[in-house]
Amino acid sequence: MQYLLTLIILGIIAYEVPGLIKERMWRELIAFSVLLLIGMFYSYGQVLALSLPNPATVLDFLFQPVSQYLDKILQGAPK
Repeated sequence: MQYLLTLIILGIIAYEVPGLIKERMWRELIAFSVLLLIGMFYSYGQVLALSLPNPATVLDFLFQPVSQYLDKILQGAPK
């Protein structure tokens, strides 16, 4: 199954990357690469039945201080 996943990922790369390079869209290429690597990591984790961290937990950890700060500001706002 991981071979099929590898072929699919290589197909996506072969379809997307040449156009990004030809148009010199370097920022988009970097964003594409980062998102594809994250997707590959989780896809292979699913195929190989690995225990992976939940992405929502990571987002909650990152945005919890911002949320607490906004709650604190908004509680003091006049009604």
